[in-house]
Amino acid sequence: MGRVYTFVNQKGGVGKTTSAISLGAYLGYYGQRVLLVDLDPQANATSSLGVDKRTVRSGTYEALLGLQPAGANILHNPRFKLSILPSSPALAGAEVELIEVNRREHRLSQALQPLIDRYDYILIDCPPSLGLLTINGIVAARNGVIIPVQCEYLALEGLGQLMQTIQRVRTSIFPDLGVRGVILTMFDGRTRLALDVVNEVRRFFPTQVFQTIIPRSIRLAEAPSYGMPISVYAPESSAAKAYAALARELLQGDGLTIPVFDAQQGMA
Repeated sequence: MGRVYTFVNQKGGVGKTTSAISLGAYLGYYGQRVLLVDLDPQANATSSLGVDKRTVRSGTYEALLGLQPAGANILHNPRFKLSILPSSPALAGAEVELIEVNRREHRLSQALQPLIDRYDYILIDCPPSLGLLTINGIVAARNGVIIPVQCEYLALEGLGQLMQTIQRVRTSIFPDLGVRGVILTMFDGRTRLALDVVNEVRRFFPTQVFQTIIPRSIRLAEAPSYGMPISVYAPESSAAKAYAALARELLQGDGLTIPVFDAQQGMA
């Protein structure tokens, strides 16, 4: 049965979508069947994998509203070793349309249930907010949420609010909801502030921060504009090597065997 992780942080620009795509691509390279679910109306994950969101006829929106099964709209890219349930601007209306729907917080979980056995990992990329779409993503996270945190001071301010939301979901909907891990992103080792943020996040989450830290990288910032994950766009870059290490760390933590080969070969 596949694992479902949701990438969540209500603050934008922390590397949430980049982490979901990059980690997913390397999990795919390590032999895992990976589905990325774009739950953001901005459709950044969709665009970052080279899919024009304006041409998406059906995807996450239709799955949430029960108009079509999620499996009918999945796109697979063998080069990237990823599948994606794409988003489109239509998803922006889902927040309003779901208000009167019974068990509205469970719509994504229900839509993904038939896919659990088809994939080893389902990674859900949430919008930068704590609205109904994000709540759907959190409720669907049967194996926990993954929280990317930018190594800058302002990124710390929203952690308390996010944890309150997670606690409310635990209390009212999903008692077993857990935090699978925290990813430290955009790290610049030249600054004292970045080191201070790393120490503060590790104090806030003493046992849940991934050891792998993602460095700030121009190549990583460029990759979405070319419609590629970093694993294909710049596999020799420091960011690519960091996400490959993060994928290995996640697999090890999940008790899975990692193939013995160089993750930087054959990605281009």
